[in-house]
Amino acid sequence: MHRSLGLAQRLPLHRRLAVVLGTNEIASAVAVLLRKTGWDVILSYDPLPPVMRRGMAFHDALFGDPAQLEGIAAHRIDFILEAFQVFARPDRVAITWLGLTELLVLGSVDILVDARMQKHADKPDLRGLAKMAVGLGPGFYVHGNCDIAVETKPGLNGTILMSGITEPADGRSINLGEAGPERFVRADMEGRWRTSLDIGVRVYKGVVVGHHEGDPVRAPIDGILRGLVRDGTEVPACAKLIEIDPRSGRAAKWTGIDERPRQIAAATRRAVEIYENQHGLVRHAPLYQ
Repeated sequence: MHRSLGLAQRLPLHRRLAVVLGTNEIASAVAVLLRKTGWDVILSYDPLPPVMRRGMAFHDALFGDPAQLEGIAAHRIDFILEAFQVFARPDRVAITWLGLTELLVLGSVDILVDARMQKHADKPDLRGLAKMAVGLGPGFYVHGNCDIAVETKPGLNGTILMSGITEPADGRSINLGEAGPERFVRADMEGRWRTSLDIGVRVYKGVVVGHHEGDPVRAPIDGILRGLVRDGTEVPACAKLIEIDPRSGRAAKWTGIDERPRQIAAATRRAVEIYENQHGLVRHAPLYQ
């Protein structure tokens, strides 16, 4: 108790803290937009599902690799007090292996965003863990397990829910170029994934991209590696291991914030503004114009 109070007292009163659950491309886009609006942001790692679109995410910063999106860089913290050094830089967000219960030692969390995109998992009740809890994607029930929710389903992407339940996952994939679900490869069982390739490499159908539990995993189509689970990751059955972008030239994209994550992140930021206005929460000036 004394330690928690001491840490909370170290955080200046005018600072506002957002904890984002997840280190994937959607969680990272949310972190960028919130940071640019003046929030201190910590991304908290969750192993499920494994992060695949790593060139569009802060995930690799957990392993000491550089990770930057639109001028905002992620810096790994291993101890709570390191967060304050990160917050001192307007172009930094913190990323950590620490879980939510450990981060709550910081004191009052203003925003808690569940961006883990666990489509079929039961969702915990996030209310009361922060002044505002936002749920992204399937399985969120406003006033049931979150305060406000944002749809991530194609066709409804970025819709803000002030009441009701978000749409369930339907297993459909948005087409990328002319490719649909055939551009992905999933793990057929639980096991360890190994690969020596990098995001952004051009591959051809049938080329071995990696090995899952020792079995070769081949590229399903020609194109650029847009998604690739990090080497050495333990993955569950049915998890996506590979994504191929079949588009040619500049149309192919494997880095930066893509359109869908940006829409979700913008809706999340708007949801925060709506909730702040409705509940009279104090806002502060953005760090960027």
